[in-house]
Amino acid sequence: MVDTMALLPPFIRASRMSPPAPAVPVADDEVLLDAPDDRLAPALVAAAQGDFGPAAGLLATTRARAEWEDRDRYALRLAAFARSRAGWLDAWRAAAPHDPDALLVAAQLAVDRAWLSPARAELLREVSPLITAAARGDARDPVPWRVALDHARGARAGHRYFEELWEAAVRRAPHHYGCHVAALRYLAASWHGSHRECFDFADLAAQDAPVGSLVQALPVRAAFAYLTDGCGPEVPRARLDAAADRAIALSARFPAADPWPAEIRNLLGYVLARLGRQEDARLQLRLVGPYATSFPWDRVSDDPLGLFLKVRDDVGAAPLARPPRHPRNEHGGRVRSGDH
Repeated sequence: MVDTMALLPPFIRASRMSPPAPAVPVADDEVLLDAPDDRLAPALVAAAQGDFGPAAGLLATTRARAEWEDRDRYALRLAAFARSRAGWLDAWRAAAPHDPDALLVAAQLAVDRAWLSPARAELLREVSPLITAAARGDARDPVPWRVALDHARGARAGHRYFEELWEAAVRRAPHHYGCHVAALRYLAASWHGSHRECFDFADLAAQDAPVGSLVQALPVRAAFAYLTDGCGPEVPRARLDAAADRAIALSARFPAADPWPAEIRNLLGYVLARLGRQEDARLQLRLVGPYATSFPWDRVSDDPLGLFLKVRDDVGAAPLARPPRHPRNEHGGRVRSGDH
C-alpha cells in the first residue's frame, strides 16, 4: 500500500480554530439516530412505497457532479434500507439492469448480507462479479472500489491484491474518505494490535489531504480503534491528543447541528471523553445537535442512542468507563454491517 509503512516526521499538534457558534441545546427526545439529510429522506420514503425513482435520481446526480463522499454515504444508507425492504431495488434492477447506480447499491447490499453470514468468505466470492460490474459502470467513480476494498478485507485477501485495489481507488479520488477508512480497517485486520502502523497511515493521509477533507478525521478513527481494542503496544498519549486536535480543527469548519460532519463529531465526542478532555467533548456533543449516529456508539453498546445520550449528559463528570477488553472485531465492537 502506497506509503503506509513510511515513518512520519514528528506530528505538529494542530493549531486550534475558533469553534462554530454553539448549537441550542437539544432535548433527549429530539435527538434522532442516523436521521437522513434532506436529499436522502425523500428517496427513502419513496423506496418504502416501492418507488426507486428518487433513489435513482439522487445517485445519478451524485455521479454526474462527482460528489463521491455523498454518493458513498447514500449508497450505504440505501443498501441498509434494502436489507429489510428490497422490492424497490429489485424493481430498479429489472428496469435498468446495467444502471451503474443500481449496480452500486446491489453490490453494497450483497457485501452487507455476506458479511453477517457464517459462510462469509464463500458468499463474498460470489459477490465479486457484481462489484466488478459496478466498477465498470463509471470509470471515474471511486465508490465501487471502496466496496471492493471492504470485500477484500472480508475475504482475507492478500496485501498485494489489496494494494492493487487501493491504488485504483485513490487514482480516481486521492482523498476519498470511505476508501481511506476501508484501508485503515484492512490494516487493523491484517496486523491486529499494530496500532502504530495504522496511525502512521492515518497521519500521513491526513497531512496530504486538504484542510476541509474528511480524511482529516482518519487519525481520530485510528485513536478510536486503539482505545476500544485493548491489545497491542501502547500509543503515546500525545499522538492520541494530536489526532483529536486535528479532528477538532475539521469540526470547526462546519456549522453547528450540521448532518454532514455529524458522524465525525459523534466519534470525536467519544474519543475526547475517553481521553478525559471533558470540555472539548462537551462542545463536540453539543455541536452534534439532533444528529446522533450509530457509529461509534454501536461498537461498544447494544443501545447506541442511549449511550450517546448518557455520555452527553455525563461528559462533565467522570471519564467514560472502559468497554470490555475482548472485543468481537478489530474495532473493539460487535460485528455489524457498519464494520465494513
